Amino acid sequence: MSGEIEAKLDAMGLSLPEAAAPAANYIPFVRVGDVLHVSGQVSMRDGAFITGKLGADLTVEEGAVAARTCALSLLAQVKAACGGDLSRLKRVVKLVGFVNSTTDFTDQPKVINGASDFFVEVLGESGRHARSAVSAGALPLGVAVEIEGIFELQ
Repeated sequence: MSGEIEAKLDAMGLSLPEAAAPAANYIPFVRVGDVLHVSGQVSMRDGAFITGKLGADLTVEEGAVAARTCALSLLAQVKAACGGDLSRLKRVVKLVGFVNSTTDFTDQPKVINGASDFFVEVLGESGRHARSAVSAGALPLGVAVEIEGIFELQ
């Protein structure tokens, strides 16, 4: 599947970013048996943070794009955890998405759909997952979205 995933990304005009190093006293992922827990990945594009608050600075569509960048970073961490071999990825188990949003903004699920739709587009049925989409009054560095993930490996 590794080659298939990379070919699918290439066909979509996307490439995986480098797996980001941790910014504090934590590690980017922990594997327990066949389950991989990936630390939260923040919205970034071309090396710059995607910042802003949904409901004030960004539209739902812009938020979904930010969530998609988080999904790309999650997949990059999975690749790093698998020693570069994405064929070891069996499925996405769960995503927890945090959306930097105003108190009256209620479309957090539509924002996190950017990540969910990405995983289904790239992985098909194995990209379907359980999910939470949570409002946050603020996120680190003012980013728009942060998403953590749980994955099953082979």
